[in-house]
Amino acid sequence: MSKFLNFNLRDFGAGIWSGWNRPTRVIFVLLCIAVSGLLPFAAEFGPTSFLNTPVASYIDVLVYPIGMFVLMALGLNIVVGKSGLLDLGYIAFFAIGAYTHAVLSTLYGWNAWESLPVGMFFAMISGVVLGLPALRLRGDYLAIITLGFGEIVRIVALNIEITGGPNGIPGIPNPPGFFGVEFNLEYSRNFYYIVLVLILLTIWMIRRFTVRRPGRAWEAIRQDEDVAELMGVNTLVYKLWSFVIGAAVGGAAGVIFASKVMVISPDMFKFEVSILILACVVFGGIGNIWGVILGAGLLAYIPERIRFLTETRQLVFGLVLIIMMNIRPDGLLPRKKREKITQKGSK
Repeated sequence: MSKFLNFNLRDFGAGIWSGWNRPTRVIFVLLCIAVSGLLPFAAEFGPTSFLNTPVASYIDVLVYPIGMFVLMALGLNIVVGKSGLLDLGYIAFFAIGAYTHAVLSTLYGWNAWESLPVGMFFAMISGVVLGLPALRLRGDYLAIITLGFGEIVRIVALNIEITGGPNGIPGIPNPPGFFGVEFNLEYSRNFYYIVLVLILLTIWMIRRFTVRRPGRAWEAIRQDEDVAELMGVNTLVYKLWSFVIGAAVGGAAGVIFASKVMVISPDMFKFEVSILILACVVFGGIGNIWGVILGAGLLAYIPERIRFLTETRQLVFGLVLIIMMNIRPDGLLPRKKREKITQKGSK
């Protein structure tokens, strides 16, 4: 039984992947993208009709929380998984992107496509503002500062006039359509494809960084920051890079989220959301892109699927997390290097 529970799905998949040539890998990746593109239609077929949720429509749940959680978890994984930095205030970047679009659209008439790069820019600037003083610290101290930053952003939004205070900002317009593709409540499926494109671009970006100097520097910092610094790695610069890139992903997600829901308020950006996104990264497998996607998808979907349990829903959800993290303490799909280190430590 223990052998079954400890079955290393990642090594099994890696063994198959390493045996394929490049054309086979390309075909497999294209098939995965095609399957992802067909997900909005899954609940319409008999074998997958269980995907329908008791309250919200399957398409809406597929956009938020599932799609958004996957996107934000990928962004947070750059900070936590690649660089080994604990960030407890990631929701702040999501909120900055959302409020940027809300203000620009309601006060100045900007559409979502115009606000998207601006929202990412402001999120990146906030990453620099947070990172320059905070990244000189490590461990628990860094976690406390990021936690405080997330709460500062929410409290500021709660108390200033331009953000609407506790009432938030209503009347945010949907993105304008193009080539006959509309984006409104009747076409929620199209929002999913926007999120899917952002997810694919984020995966591509992470993989490009991973095989280049920033990725190697992040790996060195994650393993041992002191040794990395002695070897000539400018640790502050590369940690700041991870913060800024992760913030950009969170800001982009915030812009799309605001344009989808059409009204935002500070209550949407509580500390609990940051913790849940971090749980997605840990549950799936810190540092492993595919594990993070799987973890975020499950942790976003399960609470929506069991809403019929009402008051006991969170209890069941918590029990699932406890059981799974005892069975798979390194996550569903852990990094290969991380798992080897764990195995050596257990010996």
